Amino acid sequence: MDFAASIPNGALVLDAGAGSQPYRDLLGHTKYESADFEAVDKNYVRSTYICDLKDIPVEDERFDYILFNQVMEHLPEPGRVLRELNRVIKPGGKIIYTGPLFYEEHEIPYDFFRYTQFGLRKLFTEEGFEIDRLDWLEGYFGTSAYQLNRMALYLPVKPSNIARGIKGYILAPILLLVKVFGMIFSIFFHRLELELKYTQKGYPKNYVAILVKKK
Repeated sequence: MDFAASIPNGALVLDAGAGSQPYRDLLGHTKYESADFEAVDKNYVRSTYICDLKDIPVEDERFDYILFNQVMEHLPEPGRVLRELNRVIKPGGKIIYTGPLFYEEHEIPYDFFRYTQFGLRKLFTEEGFEIDRLDWLEGYFGTSAYQLNRMALYLPVKPSNIARGIKGYILAPILLLVKVFGMIFSIFFHRLELELKYTQKGYPKNYVAILVKKK
C-alpha cells in the first residue's frame, strides 16, 4: 500500500476499525495501535483499544496517521466517528479512507450506508478535514468483475427456486449457463482491471480518499 510506505519511521498510527488487522504487516516501521468494538461474529486480532469509534480512550492529537479502511459503511453515526478521529489525530495528520459504493450487505446487522463521492465530500469537510485526494479505488472493470462474480455465486439453479412448474425446469439450465459465463467473465474483467483502471464511465466498487486535518 502506497499510503503505508509514505508513513515515516516511528510515526504513531491508529488502525480504526482494524478487525483482523490485515495492514499491520505493512506498518512494521511505525508505532501501530488499533481500535475496534469487536462485536461482529468474525475473527479479530486483539485490539489495543476495544471501544466504540465514537469514543476512543486516548488523549487529543495522539496519532500522526490513521487507517480507516472499509469501516464507515458499518457506522450508524459516521459524522460522530469522523469528529472523534479529528480529535485524536494531530494537525496536519493524514487519514486514508476506503469504503464501498457498490457492494453487497456484509457484517450483518452492522451494515448501514453506501456513500457517493458527494456524500463523502460533505461528511469529510463538515468534520474539519481537507480532502487531499478522492478517487475510484477500482475502475469499472473491477466493479464489473465483482458483479459477475456475485451473479455466478447467487443466481439460483434449482427449478423450484426459480419458478413454478415447467418454467422453472426451462430456466434452470439457462441460469446455470449464465452462472458459468459469469464466473469466466469475472476472471476476465478482474485481469483487465489489473492492466487498465477504466474510469471514464460507470462507477467504482469502492472510493479511496486521503484526508488531512486542518492546522
